[in-house]
Amino acid sequence: MKADTPALHPDRLFPADAATRDIARQLYGTVAKLPIISPHGHTDPSWYADNQPFPDPAALFIKPDHYVHRMLYSQGIRLEDLGIRRLDGSPVETDSRKIWHRFAENFHLFRGTPSWMWLTHAFAEVFDLTERLSAANADKFFDRISECLQKPEFRPRALFEKFNIEVIATTESPLDELKHHRKVRESGWKGRVVTAYRPDPVVDPDFGGFAKNVVELGRMTGCDTATWKGYLEALAKRRQYFKEVGGCTSTDHGHPTARTADLPEADAAALFARVRNGGASAADAELFRAQMLTEMARMSLEDGLVMQIHPGSWRNHNPVLMERFGRDMGCDIPTATDYVSMLKPLLDRFGNERDLTIILFTLDETAYSRELAPLAGHYPALRLGPAWWFFDSPEGMRRYRELVTETAGFYNTVGFNDDTRAFLSIPARHDVARRIDCGYLGRLVAEHRLDMDDAFEVARDLAYRLVKSAYKL
Repeated sequence: MKADTPALHPDRLFPADAATRDIARQLYGTVAKLPIISPHGHTDPSWYADNQPFPDPAALFIKPDHYVHRMLYSQGIRLEDLGIRRLDGSPVETDSRKIWHRFAENFHLFRGTPSWMWLTHAFAEVFDLTERLSAANADKFFDRISECLQKPEFRPRALFEKFNIEVIATTESPLDELKHHRKVRESGWKGRVVTAYRPDPVVDPDFGGFAKNVVELGRMTGCDTATWKGYLEALAKRRQYFKEVGGCTSTDHGHPTARTADLPEADAAALFARVRNGGASAADAELFRAQMLTEMARMSLEDGLVMQIHPGSWRNHNPVLMERFGRDMGCDIPTATDYVSMLKPLLDRFGNERDLTIILFTLDETAYSRELAPLAGHYPALRLGPAWWFFDSPEGMRRYRELVTETAGFYNTVGFNDDTRAFLSIPARHDVARRIDCGYLGRLVAEHRLDMDDAFEVARDLAYRLVKSAYKL
């Protein structure tokens, strides 16, 4: 393809077979413009609260997106040269144009990846840059994007509306005061931005500063977090605060494993006493996280918050980058995850509750058909999240549908979850998901496994209705 050839083909991601592709096109035509429900992500709530212009193309596309700098780092490009700030304050590149050129010169590294499609979609659909990014046109892209970012129609709230986002959920620590969410609510703007309750800093003994975080939790709530009872009371209070101030409808739990436990109260209190000062053994830390998943499920049954469990990531796997740049720099690596035995204590207690929704995600793709689909296809409390993180690629999404549908069906899944820090990739990610789902449904129709009228209804459910219902949005 020549450099000036439009990069986005209208039939991208549809099946190659002509008859199936035609069905997919028809289905996609009914869902392409549906509103976006973004139920869990990591975009910065201050964008919507302050509505300030994005600073420059590098700050918009490169610095917040660990998909981007992870790939560049894998090819020997230093994060300092991408303008990523170091914890020790050492110098990093501050010239955004130089950073952009480095990115453009290496854009070929993203060939065949979902990042290439997301980025190209944003360039074309948001900034009308329909040619392929390269070193030769890097300045053209930089200047065009920079010029656009100074206009009112490219500020966060305007883009939120342009993207047809109905609601977006950010993710905050229970120690967050939610001042940005309060500001959005008090501004009178009609855009709906809610928070999700991510308690990891105060329920994971291996989280940096855990002991201090527990003390701060007590200060914020007026509860005695030196006791097991007071600690649980404080967590419940923060959940209620998140509901009232941030419009929260869900919690999110990023534990290393899916292990759960259901200890007698005295044993749980003794375990908490061992871990609260930060000196817990590895076994104690794992058991405490396991107990806290069950406690969070109990609280969700009481307060109605949807529970999301994201296990199986060896977070911050690269200690050098962790030391230099801190958490969440793209160094999280999937691990094998056991769900059947690990979730059993929680499911024994709460799995049959029809008023509880627990959405399971995985980084272990092999678990979809072997464990997750059978679990979600049986327990009323369980639903399956879509292909997440490393599996939010077209191939991952196709395999997800193939692996889970025969056992869990469509209605024990919850639509699409974009899970991103990169705001401009949100519509691109949803477009990819809608195209892949329509292609999958088109194949079922072509193989006479699904009627066309049912396919139209399922396409709309997968794109919009299931996620809205599951997350109570």
